[in-house]
Amino acid sequence: MKTTSFRNSFGKEGKRRKAAMHLIPNLFTTGNLFCGVYAILSVFNANYLEAAIAILVAMIFDVLDGKSARLTNSTSQFGLEYDSLSDVVSFGVAPGLLIYSWALSGQGTFGVAVMFAYVAMGAVRLARFNSTVALSDGKYFTGLAIPAAAGVVASLVVCDHYLLKMGTDVRPITVLLITLALSFLMVSTIKYRSFKELKFKGDRQITYLVWGILTLMMVAAWPAVMLFVIFAGYALMGPVEKVFWLVAPATGKKSFGKIDPVPVEPKS
Repeated sequence: MKTTSFRNSFGKEGKRRKAAMHLIPNLFTTGNLFCGVYAILSVFNANYLEAAIAILVAMIFDVLDGKSARLTNSTSQFGLEYDSLSDVVSFGVAPGLLIYSWALSGQGTFGVAVMFAYVAMGAVRLARFNSTVALSDGKYFTGLAIPAAAGVVASLVVCDHYLLKMGTDVRPITVLLITLALSFLMVSTIKYRSFKELKFKGDRQITYLVWGILTLMMVAAWPAVMLFVIFAGYALMGPVEKVFWLVAPATGKKSFGKIDPVPVEPKS
């Protein structure tokens, strides 16, 4: 009798731990959603810097959500759907409203159309990811991830607040071009590295550590500039790599296609 009660209590404890493991990633997702809602409220109050910072903090919660789910082996369909809905708010609607209120509100219907294009393409990107997540190898993303696109928008607002100080004549054009480019990249078939294939073992561990320390030092020294450089650099990485791999085989064929003449020794 005692053995049976002990087994029952052990089983209940295991179920509680399993439920707690599933709760942790969802709490991080809730933090992501809260930051997105806070960013939207900040846009309504014209606090654009606070809205941008809230979007960047939402990205931290989004990373912790995925990492904790994989570490605790608590991934679920519910968590995937909840995370996607939160991403639509934090990295789709919030940056879209920030783009419109901060730079495109004076462009009338055209500004609304550009803002909607960003939000819609972000939602399409998430839907495509959810439908193909079981088929992907995890090493590459198809199209620019919506958190990365939101990071470009948010870091641009931060950089402009502290350094660029773009005028009312330059800001709409700049934001318009960047928004359209991000919208295209999100729904494109360009491959982006997920960096999940990095293995922190052996000699590479020291190399990654050094690069990580240098990056943190530069971000701490020039946060407004470095955040935009990092996000914009990642957004450009996909197209640059695609062009490189398209050009490299062509140049390789030309170089390897030529056969050097074999020198003939003169007869004595």
